[in-house]
Amino acid sequence: QVRLVGSGGGLVQAGGSLRLSCAASGSIFSIDAMGWYRQAPGKQRDLVATITSGGSTNYADSVKGRFTISRDNAKNTVYLQMNSLKPEDTAVYYCNAEIYTVVLPGIPRTYWGQGTQVTVSS
Repeated sequence: QVRLVGSGGGLVQAGGSLRLSCAASGSIFSIDAMGWYRQAPGKQRDLVATITSGGSTNYADSVKGRFTISRDNAKNTVYLQMNSLKPEDTAVYYCNAEIYTVVLPGIPRTYWGQGTQVTVSS
């Protein structure tokens, strides 16, 4: 069984920083793209940033210049460095990954973490 566990969320004042981590574990053969999404109360889940296995990144316009996504393939971990945080960044942040399992290495599946709360006070 493959799972993703996100961590690093918390309460921070506007202008502060947080670093989120998400580690994949289980019967993993390889991991393709990884990413971060967020969902604020009463709103839909939106893409924050993605990173391919080769390191190519993509960011939502709202976080460009402030957030940085990275990954450590050896650790099956994706990170999200969040700087200059704003109250509108408050949300539950979910990591996800396209994973090839040991059981079926030719068929990727999307896995989601349970989410970590990020609260930015004004």
